[in-house]
Amino acid sequence: MPSVLIEVRQKYTLEVELGIIEAVHSALIEAFRIMPNDRHLRLVTYEAHHFQCPPDKEKPEFFTHITIDCFVGRSLETKRLLYKTIVDNLEPFGVPRDHVMIIIREISTDNFGIRGGQAASDIDLGFKIDV
Repeated sequence: MPSVLIEVRQKYTLEVELGIIEAVHSALIEAFRIMPNDRHLRLVTYEAHHFQCPPDKEKPEFFTHITIDCFVGRSLETKRLLYKTIVDNLEPFGVPRDHVMIIIREISTDNFGIRGGQAASDIDLGFKIDV
């Protein structure tokens, strides 16, 4: 049940925006082994002056910041796979590999309210977290 926020510094076409969302989602499917219909992703576009990035970036308009809120339990190896897969998947959209920042915030299941207001710790999630 990751909740993902993708923040970008330029306006893309609808097709590219959907492609970027799908690139991140498919990486989550591969690395975190989430279900394909587990889609909680948002893409927010900022004007460049509202979204500062490191000044050494060759193509600052492509800087992409991804924040993933998820349950505690994934291994470091799984996270490494996620980071690599996201960067690989964004490259075809012109996003340089060193222009992607990914932050994972791990939250315990009792701090996620889902499925009609239940604590995630109180229900069978239907998938493994410890991958």
